[in-house]
Amino acid sequence: MGNGQDTWRGGVERASPIPNGLTTVAGPLGRGRRGPRRGGRKDEEKEWQPVTKLGRLVKDGKIKSMEEIYLFSLPVKEYQIIDFFLPKLKDEVMKIMPVQKQTQAGQRTRFKAFVAIGDFEGHVGLGGQVREGSRNRHPRRHHPRKALRHPRPSWLLGCCPLGEPHTVPSKVSGKVGSVMCRLIPAPRGTGIVAAPACKRLLQLAGVEDCYSQSKGSTATMGNFLKATFAAITKTYAFLTPDLWREIPVSKLPYDEHSAHLQMSAKKAY
Repeated sequence: MGNGQDTWRGGVERASPIPNGLTTVAGPLGRGRRGPRRGGRKDEEKEWQPVTKLGRLVKDGKIKSMEEIYLFSLPVKEYQIIDFFLPKLKDEVMKIMPVQKQTQAGQRTRFKAFVAIGDFEGHVGLGGQVREGSRNRHPRRHHPRKALRHPRPSWLLGCCPLGEPHTVPSKVSGKVGSVMCRLIPAPRGTGIVAAPACKRLLQLAGVEDCYSQSKGSTATMGNFLKATFAAITKTYAFLTPDLWREIPVSKLPYDEHSAHLQMSAKKAY
């Protein structure tokens, strides 16, 4: 210490007056020699810079809707594409449960989370992740949309050609493990007659009226949710007469906009 001040290699010298004319030195961010605080506030989300061909076409406005992506069965590898077309998506944690693995050092505990996502207008998704950490931590806080990147559309067709769609088009069922979930169309005004987990998933998909029937070990929440989601996905393959129109054959977006992709690739480098 010299002249009432002390210096520290790698730190910022900050003199603060205290009694008897002494001074103290604070390190980076006022934490002394301990360094910055862990888990502090992070910078705001940066602007999306697409790294795939599909992402570049979406950001540049060459692809107008999610239906164009589903028409050509293009793989979606960036979750920002989903957020770009579906800004009204809402997610909800359906279940958080501990899972254990026996190792030489003892039992290793991790936590499995099931998260459902949907926009209440025909798009719904379901995913799960197993991560280490505290049970009180929110799975979306550290890994936003990491498990749910591909919401699957569900064409919710009504039983009557008049009016808005409100129920599933026909009886559909899904089976995962020992759990079987069956969805049955219901008249308007019936509501969703189902278990709480199944009901919430149908609400996120936009279903207003539906009966359900389930068999097996429905207490296993993961399989129950997956069976319900499998039944919902089958409604995507149901074609009613209003969907029988002929769709003209067109090129893949990658081939149609190949020149634009080459120019954008040169600008990136």
